[in-house]
Amino acid sequence: MKKVLMVLISLVMVVSLAACSNASATSSSSGDSGTKVITDGLGRQVEVPTKIDSVGSLGVMRLLTYMQATDLVTGATDMDNVQELTRPYTLVNPNFAKLVQIGQGGAGGIVPFEEEITKLAPDVIFVVSDYAQADELQAKTGIPVVAIANPGLFDGKMAASIDIIGQVLGKEDRAKEINTYMDNAQKDLNDRTKDIAAANKPTVYNGALNFKGKHGFDGTSANYGPFVAINANNVADQTGQKGAFIVDLEQVLAWNPSIIFLNPENMDLVNQQYAEKPDFFTSLDAVKNNKVYSQLAYNNNYTNIEIALADAYYSGTVIYPDKFSDIDPGKKADEIFKFLLGQELYSKYVAAGQSFGPLTIGK
Repeated sequence: MKKVLMVLISLVMVVSLAACSNASATSSSSGDSGTKVITDGLGRQVEVPTKIDSVGSLGVMRLLTYMQATDLVTGATDMDNVQELTRPYTLVNPNFAKLVQIGQGGAGGIVPFEEEITKLAPDVIFVVSDYAQADELQAKTGIPVVAIANPGLFDGKMAASIDIIGQVLGKEDRAKEINTYMDNAQKDLNDRTKDIAAANKPTVYNGALNFKGKHGFDGTSANYGPFVAINANNVADQTGQKGAFIVDLEQVLAWNPSIIFLNPENMDLVNQQYAEKPDFFTSLDAVKNNKVYSQLAYNNNYTNIEIALADAYYSGTVIYPDKFSDIDPGKKADEIFKFLLGQELYSKYVAAGQSFGPLTIGK
């Protein structure tokens, strides 16, 4: 009898401990219901409110626009306050002009205005991950700071950045939509071009790019996103460079690319170079054969993914016309703009003389 009693007591104790354990877990979960911990783009563990009503953005406004979350933003950088054609996310958000400036952006990097941030007191601050003082900013303001990598076109960063924003704002469904759209676009571009033999690929060159300012014909880029996406034979890749750089004009003449793409925004600089060295330009086969085309500038306050993606499709129609015969570049651009930015914007580029199409150097 004594043994039976002891067994019963032991069972009661086990059940009681289990109940206490469950109660403790439930209590902990309930007690933490107002916050959650996420891992940001720098691998930092950041505790953020479960419900976000206001957001401060330091260089992440473009991604927040893609995520349809701009209604939450109460403060941003000076780069976001001004509408620019080369920053399309500002065109679809004219209300950004009224946002409180909580930092400086641009080529010089992010400079937070800590006093303004503290006064504004958003629930969370998103900052680009190349800003190195996220922990210090969080400590000084007392506001959670979440670092987000600003992606290039298909450089492997976008999905994670979008996912983090989705987790913080409770917009996981929109994050999934965006990542699925971009995955499908990348696959589509690659599938159209991956099996083209190297011998059948014309050589291409892109110039007059924007990077740390405007450049003329010699401003080019290796590993150029739109060309990489369609497996193009970019002559600048032969240099071993990894990004944008200034190339010697004689090197371009030696390459003598079959097709040239130029940023129409900087044709004034190209035409000035033409006036100085007309023989250089008239010696290029692409110029002689009228194979010079536009390529919209997409680097302004980081990469405008929607323009870069539209550029990739347009480049495909020029370089591999048979593989992209179903693509109308203007309509495709508007489809991309509509999905990522919420508006069709291609007509604005046409009106500004920056549409897709042939270019004439020296005109």
